Amino acid sequence: MFEVKILGTGCANCNNTQILIEKVCADNDISIDLEKIEDMDTIIDYGIMSTPGVLIDGKIAHAGGVPDAKTVLGWFKSKCCPTDDNCC
Repeated sequence: MFEVKILGTGCANCNNTQILIEKVCADNDISIDLEKIEDMDTIIDYGIMSTPGVLIDGKIAHAGGVPDAKTVLGWFKSKCCPTDDNCC
């Protein structure tokens, strides 16, 4: 299971990023524990200056703008199966 944190103030891009991550993970049977962080001081403490920010297992995967589905899937595939493009 991946620990995923969405960092953002609740804007449309932040909400759309969360929805996209949830959909990509559901469609690909990827288990996540998702947390939404909206406190700006906490977001800055993570080093995110442009929202939405995404952390996966404590590492910054994305900052600023809504990623596409292929990019989101790539974040997880690179962690669970770096040598097998068909594993998830």
